[in-house]
Amino acid sequence: MYTKSFTSLANPNLSTDNPAFEMRFRQTKIIFTIGPATSSDVVLKQLIDERVDICRINMAHASHEWTREIIRQIKRVCDEVGRQIGIMMDIKGPEIRTGDIGEPIFLEPGQLFDLLMFPAATDAGRDGVFYTNVNYPNLINDVSVGDTVLVDSGLIRMQVCEMLEDRIRCQVVIPGLFGNRRHINLPGVRVGLPSLTEKDQGDVAVGLEEGIDFFALSFVRDADALHSLRTVLTERGSKARIIAKIEDQQAISNIEEIIEASDGIMVARGDLGIECPYEELPIIQSQVITACIKQARPVIVATHMLESMIAAPVPTRAEVSDIANAVLEKTDAIMLSGETTTGKYPVECVKVFKRISQRIESLHTDDPTKGLHLPTPKGKMLRSAIYLANDIEDSGIVVFSRSGYLARMLSALRPRVPIYAFTDIPELFRHLLILWGVEPFQMEFSADPEDTIKDAFEYLKRKSWVKPGHTLIVISNALAKDKIIDTLQIRKVE
Repeated sequence: MYTKSFTSLANPNLSTDNPAFEMRFRQTKIIFTIGPATSSDVVLKQLIDERVDICRINMAHASHEWTREIIRQIKRVCDEVGRQIGIMMDIKGPEIRTGDIGEPIFLEPGQLFDLLMFPAATDAGRDGVFYTNVNYPNLINDVSVGDTVLVDSGLIRMQVCEMLEDRIRCQVVIPGLFGNRRHINLPGVRVGLPSLTEKDQGDVAVGLEEGIDFFALSFVRDADALHSLRTVLTERGSKARIIAKIEDQQAISNIEEIIEASDGIMVARGDLGIECPYEELPIIQSQVITACIKQARPVIVATHMLESMIAAPVPTRAEVSDIANAVLEKTDAIMLSGETTTGKYPVECVKVFKRISQRIESLHTDDPTKGLHLPTPKGKMLRSAIYLANDIEDSGIVVFSRSGYLARMLSALRPRVPIYAFTDIPELFRHLLILWGVEPFQMEFSADPEDTIKDAFEYLKRKSWVKPGHTLIVISNALAKDKIIDTLQIRKVE
């Protein structure tokens, strides 16, 4: 049963194990990344029972054989538990990495270091300068003298000081231990990497064969990258949704067109926090969430949300505030990465997400989103439905969809009540799992719209989402003199 009543967390006797704490409905969705810590049937069942919504597979660290096995395992466990979750494949995307140097070396301030565009002929440095190869030979045409080069998540900072025939000569600004195959970030530099690498194309093929629901594309810099992936999916007849990962300054500059071309956005704060000044990161996060809501696209906040819980059983107070802030900003979903791949407390991390989300959501008193433009009569009907449902105690909204449009628009309006979205399309059911405030159900539709409404009410009662006496706002079609019309109905559960 849906309820907004909530006992204050200031009560010391209240914990996540106390029934008084549990709230049946949660608006913010939870995504977890699968890995060694969560790939057993036992842990997967625990996570599904805790009502995670989507499982992410990080292809940066996954073989095709393991990926196929884990996708099939997730689907099997879902069938055994009796609750389905979505599956997201996170495509590695184009990235610049250094080569192998053997034993790590410590780079001192002021030291010169060469980035070679092609493999070196000998092991000796030139003029005593340390060097390494890079996997992107055209880098020499993208950077200029004075540009910043960040290595290993920004732990080492260099500055380009000279352009040579086959190498970029840098000077170390912030020292550090330089190891093998380190990731390179180039803040503010536009690079000409392809949007889909050969590895990405192979990963996508596996995902399509196994029926992936979402593809998250890394290092999206403009809408063209999304169009390229969309073409591949369309040619294969896939309806999988595309999530654009925002990870650099170029993406921020093109954010409006990226949101429009995507099916959703991920604020990937790891690389984004390296590429952009860190004090700008909270502002960027807030602006991207607002822009996504205005365009009715789901948005995910990811990276370092519970980093300390990789090793500790409880979060830091700063992490609690970070999660709470994302929920206050009404992001559609929050995501766990290393916390559930290699962490010691994956199930506890999900419980922390739930606990914070439900408490913060209980403060939600805003009117429907004003920035969402709904100029058509049908759009205005949706907004009216939100006002009605918000004003009625123990209410909710029931909607029927075969495209997902109505559920997406209602979600973007951010109502205070649950949106019960019914569909008879299995793929759409899983796509709806990412939307804020939407609880999707898969059910066969009847030829008569009234019979479909009655079946939906029985379904909700059977699953204990509603009980007799509750009032639901129903958005549906109705037959009127052999014509189908859009209707907004106020119905009492009997």
